[in-house]
Amino acid sequence: MSMPLRVLILGGTTEASALARLLADDPRFAATLSLAGRTAAPSRQPLPTRIGGFGGADGLARFLRDERIELLIDATHPYAAQISANAVAASHAAAVPLASLLRPAWSIQPGDQWQTARTAREAAETLGPIPQRVFLSLGRQELHAFVAAPQHHYLARVIDPPDTAALPPDLRLLQARGPFDRDAEVRLLCDERIDILVSKNAGGAATYAKIEAARELGLPVMMIARPDKPAGDVVADAEHALAWLESHLHAPRSRRGV
Repeated sequence: MSMPLRVLILGGTTEASALARLLADDPRFAATLSLAGRTAAPSRQPLPTRIGGFGGADGLARFLRDERIELLIDATHPYAAQISANAVAASHAAAVPLASLLRPAWSIQPGDQWQTARTAREAAETLGPIPQRVFLSLGRQELHAFVAAPQHHYLARVIDPPDTAALPPDLRLLQARGPFDRDAEVRLLCDERIDILVSKNAGGAATYAKIEAARELGLPVMMIARPDKPAGDVVADAEHALAWLESHLHAPRSRRGV
């Protein structure tokens, strides 16, 4: 029996966890899951897991060579453009094939009232001068952008508390981890008397309930557009990522950077 393929998964998403479960008991692959460490208590994973960055593209390329990684999967968040750029550069430098697991974006549906902003700062500026009750569902790292619009009351849902002192003055944190239920999201928006939702277009099912709830209540959504995300071979979900890995099983190992 041939040696298992050495795989590195850049994770932090539900898709990365799904792929980890698919690979956990598969003797054809020896996979490691890498997490950036931005969440204090990440969910337990069924694969060997490393926490922390690599030191940019050069550091990642060095890790690929040192650990004799043969296949690289970028399953990071759709907004993690810098990490993905590092993955593309490291893939080329180390001659390791790369697949980018990129979930489809949400698309506007009948009844949706979306307005698009290019950045969180632009979203804050577009909220306008009249005070509103704003539900921020875009992660802790973007909250500082709303310092520029202190007239609003903000409810921000986060997994971990923000580590910056630059926060809008009228901000309340709600710590929770998805997935979320539509009925619960409707109750939350009603109980908090939310006027507008600000969200990233994360895609996927885990947090889509807030979009459905806003549609049901006729609330506007300020949607922060996705960045241009460098990619290798694009796959849409964990099953397609596994199929991509399987397509390399019979390639000569010299072609996989080993």
